[in-house]
Order: sequence, then C-alpha cells, then structure tokens
Amino acid sequence: MQTNSSEFLQRFSGAIEEVAKGASPSVVSVGADGRSGTGVVVDGEGHILTAGHVVSRLEETEVGTSAGKRLKAKVVGRNPYADLALLKVDDPDLEPIELGDSSGLKVGQFVMALANPFSSAVSVTSGIVTGVNRPIGGWWRFSVQDAIVTDARLNPGYSGGPLVDASGRMVGMNVAYMSNRGIAVPSNTIKNSIEKMARGENVKRAFLGVITNPIDLPEDVAARSDVEQESALMVFSVEPESAAKKAGVRLGDILLKMGDAHLTSVEDLTGALTESTIGQRTKLLVMRGEELKELSVTPAAK
Repeated sequence: MQTNSSEFLQRFSGAIEEVAKGASPSVVSVGADGRSGTGVVVDGEGHILTAGHVVSRLEETEVGTSAGKRLKAKVVGRNPYADLALLKVDDPDLEPIELGDSSGLKVGQFVMALANPFSSAVSVTSGIVTGVNRPIGGWWRFSVQDAIVTDARLNPGYSGGPLVDASGRMVGMNVAYMSNRGIAVPSNTIKNSIEKMARGENVKRAFLGVITNPIDLPEDVAARSDVEQESALMVFSVEPESAAKKAGVRLGDILLKMGDAHLTSVEDLTGALTESTIGQRTKLLVMRGEELKELSVTPAAK
C-alpha cells in the first residue's frame, strides 16, 4: 500500500511539474515605475495580457522573460471593468499560452497559478476552485462581475499571471488575493475583450447610474402574468444626471426587466448593460408601489 501511495504521489508530482514547465515560457514579468507584476503571452503577434492595475495609467512599460530578455511594451488597450490591459511587444519568438474555456470550471477543480514578477524563474502555487461566477466589487480600484475564486495563495507579483487547469490551459487571469482567496478573471471574459483591445480600443460599459439590491417579490406579485419572476432589484440610489435619472427612475422603484432580460440579480443587470446598449433607447419595466410602469432609458458609456 505504501509503495502504491508513493508511486501515485510521484506521478501526481510529475504531472504538476509538466504542466508548470509547459506553461512557463508564456509567463513574463511586467514592470516599470516601481510596479512589479506578471503578464502572459496570448498570441503569436506579441500581445501580452496583464492586470490593468499593474500598468495603471502607463502607456508604456517593460516586459522581461525568464530567458533574460528585456522588451519595451506598449499598452494598446484596456478593459477597466475586468481589470485587463493588453500590451504589444516586437518579438515573434514569444510562446503563447493556450486559452481554455472557463465556462466548464467546477467547484473543487484543481488549478495552478503562475507568476514571474522578477524576470527570473517562474513561480507556481496551486489549489482548487472554491467559487465561479462570483461578483467581486467594492474593493480597491476595480471589480470583477464573474470572478473565479480559488484557495491558491497569490503572493505579491502574481497579478496578471495565468490561472491554468490540469491540462495547462489558461482558464483565468489572477488579479487579487483577499480573505485568503485568489480572485481571477475568467478566460471567456478575456477572449471577449482581447480582439477589441488588440485593435487599440478600450472596452466600455453601458451605465444606468443606480445602486440596487436584489429582493424577493411577494407571491401575489411574482405570480402576476405581467411579472412572472420571483425576485427583482430595488433601487437604493440614483445618480444625478445619469441615464436612470433622465428616464425617471426613482428611489424605491423595483426594476423588473430591461429590454427582454428579467432582472433578478445584480449580475442580470450587468449582463443586460452590454456595450451594444450604449446610446440605444431601451424599455425598462419597473414597479412603483403596486403599479407597473414602462420607462424608456438610454444607457450611457462609462
């Protein structure tokens, strides 16, 4: 039994080493002006993804590889709503990582976090997924609406590094460590942003200008044919001069639908406020007291 256990541990250890070895060439350092973080090569055209807060407002920075190369990098695009920044370097020999499908991640799944903040040997930590599609907000200078949460310890400098699965595919990008949990942006969110950022554009978000909280609707209200949902969003604050204010949204209104999307959670509202809705007049169904009202709202860019 002891021999079998030892052989299993050796195979498991060897498998982890192989995953780390395979992903390491894609992991680089990103640092300038006293900042030190990690980046990951995402294609064969010299594009490197990192955390937005690593480069902050910089337009240029430096990238370092474990082979000792130091490269000038230009920040070509940002998605500040997912803490993403895309860099561009002139080096066709960099090895891109394989982007995986984060939609298949399961709680309990084994993952590894890689980093290289000092242009030296890549460092690795590991753990399991403890949560998926978690809205993480209200901390530091950014928020992540569909975060991956893990128990992998992220040391200083891990921001911008890849979170990989047991096959070495990148399923997320690490952005923070809080309450003994690692926070990562899912790879599918990254895929949706890379093309736009590579064109030199910043990702924008549609904005209503409300603070809401989900509530359970009374049974008699939820059963109404013109409602047909068990929960909705109550408005606790409306920003002056915002799209919501201009549409007539009031404190205490209950948001039921935006367009065809039922608003049962904050994530539903975030999902409905896509970039394509910016400047587009949209129907907003609200309940005010016992009366249903249909407002017309035009989300603004933020």
